[in-house]
Amino acid sequence: MDSKVIVGLTAPLTIVNGAKRSTLIARVDTGATKSSIDKDAAHDLKLGPALHNHMVKSAHGVKQRPIIAIDVEVGGKKLYKVEFSVIDRSHMRYKALIGQNILKKGFLIDPDIRG
Repeated sequence: MDSKVIVGLTAPLTIVNGAKRSTLIARVDTGATKSSIDKDAAHDLKLGPALHNHMVKSAHGVKQRPIIAIDVEVGGKKLYKVEFSVIDRSHMRYKALIGQNILKKGFLIDPDIRG
């Protein structure tokens, strides 16, 4: 367990785009297979291009979403070329969601930790 990074129900997600670093507070969601980011945030941060489109099932139905690869840092752990689906999250509190594709890379969740 020493090598695991512990995060809370939310966590700072630092997006590394070249020399530019931007941090968002992201919601941690063990039920989400893939991480996602708000389409406006992705545009503002100049992320992309889309690698491909992927059919994604969510509480809002089944839709095709563009998939982008981003270098990120979560809890001090650097991850390269992590896939994120791009979605309209404007109606949601958090502009990014950390899903299983990140959590499976050495993270544990402690609900008592505040992000």
